[in-house]
Amino acid sequence: MGSSSATLFLLCYVLFSFAANAYEVSHDGRAMTINGERKILISGTIHYPRSTAEMWPSLINKAKEGGLQVIETYVFWNAHEPLRRQYDFSGNLDLVRFIKTVQSEGLFVLLRIGPYVCAEWSYGGFPVWLHNIPNIKFRTKNDAYMNEMKNFTTLIVGMMKNEKLFASQGGPIIAAQIENEYGNVNGPYGDDGKEYIKWCAQLADSYQVGVPWVMCQQDDAPPPMLNTCNGWYCDQWYPNSNSTPKIWTENWTGWYKNWGNPNPHRTAEDLAFSVARFFQYGGSFQNYYMYHGGTNFGRTAGGPYITTSYDYDAPLDEYGNKNQPKWGHLKQLHFLLKSMEKILTYGVSRNIEYGNQMTATVYSYAGRSVCFLGNANDSRDATINFQNTNYTIPAWSVSILPDCYTEVSAQTSTMVMKENEADDAGEPFALKWRWMYEPYDQLLNSSAPGSKMIASELLDQKVVTNDTSDFLWYTTSFDVKKTDLLWGKEVKLRVNTSGHGLHAFVNGVYVGSQYAKYSQYKFQYESVIQLQLGKNEIALLSATVGLTNYGSFFDNVEVGIHGPVELVATAGNNETITKDLSTNKWVYKVGLQGERDEFYNPPKTNEEDWLTSNLPINTTFVWYKTTFKSPLGNDPVVVDLMGLGKGFAWVNGNNIGRYWTSYLADQDGCSSTCDYRGTYGSTKCLTKCGEPSQRWYHVPRSFLRDDGDNTFIVLEELGGSPYNVKFQTITVGKVSVHAYEGHKLELSCQGEKVISEIKFASFGQPEGEIGSFEKGHCESPKALSVIKKKCLGKESCSIRISERVLGSTGCNVVQNRLAVEAICDTKLNEEDSN
Repeated sequence: MGSSSATLFLLCYVLFSFAANAYEVSHDGRAMTINGERKILISGTIHYPRSTAEMWPSLINKAKEGGLQVIETYVFWNAHEPLRRQYDFSGNLDLVRFIKTVQSEGLFVLLRIGPYVCAEWSYGGFPVWLHNIPNIKFRTKNDAYMNEMKNFTTLIVGMMKNEKLFASQGGPIIAAQIENEYGNVNGPYGDDGKEYIKWCAQLADSYQVGVPWVMCQQDDAPPPMLNTCNGWYCDQWYPNSNSTPKIWTENWTGWYKNWGNPNPHRTAEDLAFSVARFFQYGGSFQNYYMYHGGTNFGRTAGGPYITTSYDYDAPLDEYGNKNQPKWGHLKQLHFLLKSMEKILTYGVSRNIEYGNQMTATVYSYAGRSVCFLGNANDSRDATINFQNTNYTIPAWSVSILPDCYTEVSAQTSTMVMKENEADDAGEPFALKWRWMYEPYDQLLNSSAPGSKMIASELLDQKVVTNDTSDFLWYTTSFDVKKTDLLWGKEVKLRVNTSGHGLHAFVNGVYVGSQYAKYSQYKFQYESVIQLQLGKNEIALLSATVGLTNYGSFFDNVEVGIHGPVELVATAGNNETITKDLSTNKWVYKVGLQGERDEFYNPPKTNEEDWLTSNLPINTTFVWYKTTFKSPLGNDPVVVDLMGLGKGFAWVNGNNIGRYWTSYLADQDGCSSTCDYRGTYGSTKCLTKCGEPSQRWYHVPRSFLRDDGDNTFIVLEELGGSPYNVKFQTITVGKVSVHAYEGHKLELSCQGEKVISEIKFASFGQPEGEIGSFEKGHCESPKALSVIKKKCLGKESCSIRISERVLGSTGCNVVQNRLAVEAICDTKLNEEDSN
């Protein structure tokens, strides 16, 4: 929220706690109503599979501390039913445990069953076996699909009922969702799509769960479904019925990362502006997507080409740390909005238009009023006279005026990577690597034994793999005689694929690889090959990088080699000679041999199988192995994979996801500055052009052993070097605050570190911005010593900003300001401690 001369009154409130009795949950045209009380609800999405179960209590507690009352989550069909009628709700997939963890913090739940989720999750959360059911059509009036969807949805609803988790039973679930963002894509489905939505509504209503059902982005949502909004801004969106509340199910706090793209960032100011505008114009329930993004462990990232990190620039970062200033900025806004809950949900509103996108909104109830002064102009500040007082409202900001005045400010934290002090000095060179080649020669020969499928056509990769691996072998053979037109000429192998990657082998010899560029997933591969008289064997390894998760008929997007696959040569008269192999007999084998033999699982291989000398680097299809000690302390652990190419990594047998460190972001589109004013989009405020799209990978501490060594295994697909791999912790290195008199200074190192040094402190008229503070023309001479006394050696500290506490400034101004920059470390700086 942009700063202005109009300031904000913050009033803490106590979140309601759960009683043993059931909750009556309903809605009207103003708000959701819980036990007869209209509520303004602030919510945040935390997807349980994207974090480990051990992280859930901390994440949910920090969400509550940040002013949230509701947690949203999707339910992931392909995670829970990976094979038809074989279910998994264990570990990080324990949905009941997740919801009960939310309940234990006194928070509510909006359960988005879907079961299509999108979520940048592979195949949109659909299990791939669904695609292979005869005559099925997804997300439309189709008996085969509707039977499967009903079976899974009924299973989830039944689980919630059995555990008494709906609010009507005394549980935390106050609303559920059926389908997801169908309104964005339903046009091509025609009348069958409309009938399908009606069926979804009837199905949901038939469960009689005692709480409302929502359909986000569905303007024709049939009653009693509530349609809701998703997007960057929803202030000008209204539901399709005057009798339903204005609900924003996804306020996008940032954006996801793609391989080959720079790092996206949405500012705290713009995000807070969007929230304030939403409630200025009658909003009642707002959810952040994401509040905590987490990590796409294993092969769950969708896209294609969505990174393993799903940080999303969320208020809680990928590792569970508070993303400052976003987390703190929003926290204060939440408490401010909740302090006005009664007036906003029961009061009468009126708008005053000043022109040039400047509007005042007044809510009145029971003799009290609250006001929003909103300037949606993206470049011009506005000075208005409102209730006989002049206010200057900066461009792209909202000032909220209860009865009193205070300003919103928040700490800014700078995160740093720290070396693993548990390992010997000199790490990463202390990591001792072993290796073995991927034994793909066992799969190159189409006549070799093993599980396979045979067809006289090129099949879609989804059909064969059932999404059990990124890799599928397409192998065929053919004879060459001296009389063949191709013999004696330079021959090219030409493969048309939408794989998204291809590795080619001819007669057991590797001839080359190619990957699609981001957003251009179909490509043509060509390489010159050597044929031999007699039998020739071509083995093509197709690789995917996450299945498409969004769009009309996205489930039918082709992956794999669809051809043609051709041998091409040129005759002496420049005539092209083509031999099409597309309808040959093709033998299909799923995955790599190392995947089948579980090289990534330490107990599955013998130590003598791993070589210690002549470590190959920049070589395709190599398995690397090393051990490391768990980093000291409790800070989140990351592994830096700089120097490697592309592949997968495992810690103690746990797949921490795909890595693709060699894929650098585009050079263009980034900026060293970011103007929060104006409409946000995913290409605004980009950073890290020309750098790896992702370099650091989250290693949850629950994957690590408390005692002894941890095993780290890498499958390197494209070629790289493991010598620079190192394990680190991520922690707060520096905290900064810029706040006005009358407010409270709050500094926190967010963990085991303490405030070890005050690098800068000035109370008066400091100049500059966070990261480049300078003293102004006047300041209090005692402020620095006061702050040192209050903060040094502590994990957090709080000081009232006033001349009484910090000393007289001698500045002839309406309001003094305080700027502080502090260092977090495990020990005090010697000079500061004195």
